[in-house]
Order: sequence, then structure tokens, then C-alpha cells
Amino acid sequence: MSSYVMLTHQTRYRYDRPVFLGPQIIRLRPSPTDGTPVRAYALRVEPSECKQTWQCDRFGNHIAKVIFSECVTSFDIMVRLEADLTPRDPFDFTLAPVARYWRPPAALAALLQNTLELQNIPEPLLFQQQVMQQQQAGSISVQHQALAALQACAQSQFYTTEEQGELESYRSTSLVGPHLHAFLADWVAKAPHDTLEMLVALNRALAARVKYQVRLEPGVWSPEETLSRGAGSCRDSAWLMIAVLRHLGFAARFVSGYLIQSSQTAEGEETLTCDLHAWAEAFLPGAGWIGFDTTSGLLAAQGHLPLAATPSPEQAAPVSGLLDYCNATFDVSMQLDRLVMPDVA
Repeated sequence: MSSYVMLTHQTRYRYDRPVFLGPQIIRLRPSPTDGTPVRAYALRVEPSECKQTWQCDRFGNHIAKVIFSECVTSFDIMVRLEADLTPRDPFDFTLAPVARYWRPPAALAALLQNTLELQNIPEPLLFQQQVMQQQQAGSISVQHQALAALQACAQSQFYTTEEQGELESYRSTSLVGPHLHAFLADWVAKAPHDTLEMLVALNRALAARVKYQVRLEPGVWSPEETLSRGAGSCRDSAWLMIAVLRHLGFAARFVSGYLIQSSQTAEGEETLTCDLHAWAEAFLPGAGWIGFDTTSGLLAAQGHLPLAATPSPEQAAPVSGLLDYCNATFDVSMQLDRLVMPDVA
């Protein structure tokens, strides 16, 4: 059976009155450097009376900027692409010698085991407010000192000085609440020291810890909220994975993209499905950016087509832009067709 597929992805917005749309940014074009080859790509926007330009953002993603000069009552986006889903080994890479073995930073291990007492850590928002008040008063509590040290010790043992500068935006850590602290403490105590083995086990552990749920409301939960609920969408679990990776010393980024995978119909027939999805990537010396799908616990493979890779989730939204206040409806459809390719003599 052919490994080539044609994807047709349509997004439709309808407004209850003519509205003014500010510049719209569309992040729906796969990267040409991705491991899944894209043979053809086309983007069509309606109404067609608009100005459309392609740009490359500061993170290296292809984005389309669309500007409407007049008010509109609808906004349609259609993507058509051909992709080669020939199976590939997601482990087909080699780590640089310096990156083959991982160890928790000594300061991180000490802080997790001895300095922070879990029962004394307030909820993250309250903790942040207390820290700001202490800073304004010119006094720093023991908890704040511990937090500052925890964030400082997230420096990686793997990266050169040049890489640390280039990856700086992918290494900043977030506030550690009680649930994230507990997870990190437990993980550091039992994590394997082989880097790849550790990362694979971490991805599986988070997939088992966080139950997948479809969540249609916008936004991404904090790592603390996802852990406290024990459930979340793909974007929630991906953001949690990124937070853990960064605290363990890895540069990590958020990826939004298409996930094409096989499934079975009620009649038992195999079919292909496609959805917008999110996962995490870690930068590993010698291998580059490697994807970890925390929803499935697997590494990203041929079915993962990245559309945008950014330091934070809000920077990777498939479509973003301002519009007038109105009542709007939203509809998405995806169609996949297998392509029959001629035999090459």
C-alpha cells in the first residue's frame, strides 16, 4: 500500500455581522527539515480579496500573514498537502559522547531532598505573590532562596557556552509548585543515568500519570494544574513535559502539528485519521531536536508533522489575530486520501 497521503484541512469561521479582522497569522505549513517529507503544499484563504505573504518567524517557522482591507462575515482557510508516511525509526540518531549519560545536577538533587519541605510550599500563585512582596521589602525567604537555586541549577551539563546562548529561550524554568516538586523529587531519585533511557522512561511515566482528555476551551494548563488534575489535553501534557525537561537541564520546546495515524472503524477496517496535536522536543547534542509525544508515551515518528516549534504554547497557535467583538462559530474538517504512486522501473 502506498505510503503517500493527501491531506485536506479546512477551517471555517463565521461571524454574525461584518467584522474587521486585524492581521491574521497562520502557522499551518510543515517545516521542510522535518523527517516526514512533504512533496506538495498549498494554502488558500477566503475571501480572496486579501493580501497574503509568507514569512519566517524568529524561531524558524513558516508563517502566512493575511491582511483584509475590508470587513468580512467569514474567514476560511484550506490547506492541501502531500506527505510521505514511509515508516522511519525514531531512534535513528546518535548522541554526542558528552550527552550519552545524564546525572541530576547536584544542587537540584540536594534542594529536592533536603531544602524544600513540601508541606510548607504554598500554592504557586500565592507563592509568587509572596516572593514579589519579599523582593519589594528587600528580604528574601528561605523558600525564595531555594526556588532561585532550583532555577539556577537547571543549567545543562551537555551544552557548550555557544549552545547555551542559542538555546536560552528554550531553557527558562517556571515556578515550582508542590505537585511538580514532588514529581521531580521522585523522578530524580529513580531516574536511569543513560540519557536516552531516562528520557524514554520519563515520557512514558508522564503518559501514564496524565490521562488524555479532549479539551476544547482555549489556553494551556500550568504544569502544576495538569499534575494536580492527573489529566489534560495533548498541549497540557506537552507543556508539563517541557517544564520537567528544563528543570532536569535540557533545552525543550513546544511543538504544534498534524498527527496522522492508523485506526480501526467499527467494522474493523483500517483507516487513517488526522488531528491537530501537540508534543515536546528536547535538544540533544549530536542528534538535534528529538520529539516526545507525552500523550502516547512514544517518540515522534513519521506521523508527526510539525507546523510550529516555539518556546511557549501561545506562540505556536495554528491561527492567531485580532477581530472585532462578535458572535463567531468555528468548524474544522480533515480528509485523508491515500495516493497511488507509479512504480519506478
